[in-house]
Amino acid sequence: MSDVVFATLDAGGNVPPLLGIAEEVARRGHRVRVLGHERQRTTFEAAGLEFHAYRDVEPWEPSAPMSTLQGVRGWSRQVNEAGKGRELVELASPDSVVVVDCMLLSSLRDAQQAGLTTVSLVHAFHAYFDGPWRRGPIGLLAKLKGLNPRRLWNQCHGVLVCTDRELDPSGSKNWPSSFLWTGPVQPPTQPAAPASPARVLVSLSTNAFPGQRKVLQNVLDGLADVPVDVVLTTGRAVDPAELTPPANAEVHAFLPHDEVMATCSVVIGHGGHSTTMRALAHGLPLVIMPMHPLLDQPMVGKAVEAAGAGVSIKRTSSPTEIRSALDTVLDGPHRDAASEIGARWRGSDGAVVAADRILALKSEPVSQ
Repeated sequence: MSDVVFATLDAGGNVPPLLGIAEEVARRGHRVRVLGHERQRTTFEAAGLEFHAYRDVEPWEPSAPMSTLQGVRGWSRQVNEAGKGRELVELASPDSVVVVDCMLLSSLRDAQQAGLTTVSLVHAFHAYFDGPWRRGPIGLLAKLKGLNPRRLWNQCHGVLVCTDRELDPSGSKNWPSSFLWTGPVQPPTQPAAPASPARVLVSLSTNAFPGQRKVLQNVLDGLADVPVDVVLTTGRAVDPAELTPPANAEVHAFLPHDEVMATCSVVIGHGGHSTTMRALAHGLPLVIMPMHPLLDQPMVGKAVEAAGAGVSIKRTSSPTEIRSALDTVLDGPHRDAASEIGARWRGSDGAVVAADRILALKSEPVSQ
C-alpha cells in the first residue's frame, strides 16, 4: 500500500481535479491524506478522505471582494507562504508520494529538499502557468523569494497536467518525459439533452472579481426578452438578493452544475477551467466573459473560440452585446464543435491516468 499526501489551497477550480485523483487513489486501497485550508475540510471529508488543515498560515478568503493589487498580494502570500511547505514535510513520511498544487511553490521546494517523491499538479492549461502566470506579478514575486516556478516544476518526479492536450496551447510542444497530460479530471458525463425552450446556465466563478455583480446584472438584462430559460448561480461572490432577475430567470447561490448542464443548450461563463471543461464534456457551447486579465480566463476563452466551440466577449459588454453573443452560439455551428470535444473525452478518465502515474513514480528517476 502506498502513502500519498495531497497539498492544496482554497482557490476554487483547482480543487475538483485534485479531489478526483485523490478519490481514485483511495479507491484502489492506498492511504490518502489531504492538507489544505480549514474551510476545505467538509469537501474532502465528505469524499471519505483524511483531511489535515494548515495550522500556521495567513487567513484566506478568495471569495471576498478585493482590488487587483489586493488580489496579487493575497495570491502571492498563498504561493510563497513558508508554513505550508513545513507542514507538508511534517505530515509526509519518507516513503510518501506528495502531490502538490503547482501554485504552491514553497511546498514544492520544501518537499524536494526533504527528498520526497514529488508531483506537481497542474489543474488548468500548462500554457497559462508556464506563460502569463510565471512571467506575471505572482511568478516574479516568487522569483524574488528564490522560488523559480519552471525549475521547481521540472525538478519534480512528475508533472500532471489535468486538461485536454489539444486545447492547451502548450500541448503541441515537447516536454520532459515527467510531464503527462491526463485529460480533464471530471466525473463521467453524457451529452446534454437540451430542454425546450432553450436553457442557459450563467456562472461567473465563486471567487469575487471587481464589478462581478454588474456583469451578472448585465447578463440578466441582456437575456430578459430572449425566449430562453436562464439559470444563474452566484457562488459566494455575490448575494443573489443583490440582483434583479427578469421573468425568464432564476437566481441561486449554489446549484449542482452537472444537473443543470444536463438539460442546457449554452453556458455563459467566465472562462474558469473547471466550469469550461464541464460544459464541453456535456457538449455545450459557451459564451465566455473573462473576469480577470491576469488569470487563465482570457486564454481559455481564446482556446474555446479557436476550437469553434464558443465565443469570447469582454466583461464590459453591454446587455445588447451579450444577447448578440448568445444568439451567435445558439444559431451557429458551435454546438457541433463542443459535441466533438465532449465525445473525444468520453471513454477516458483523467483521474485514472493520473493515479496510474502517481502510484508508479516511486521507481522512476527525477527528470532534470
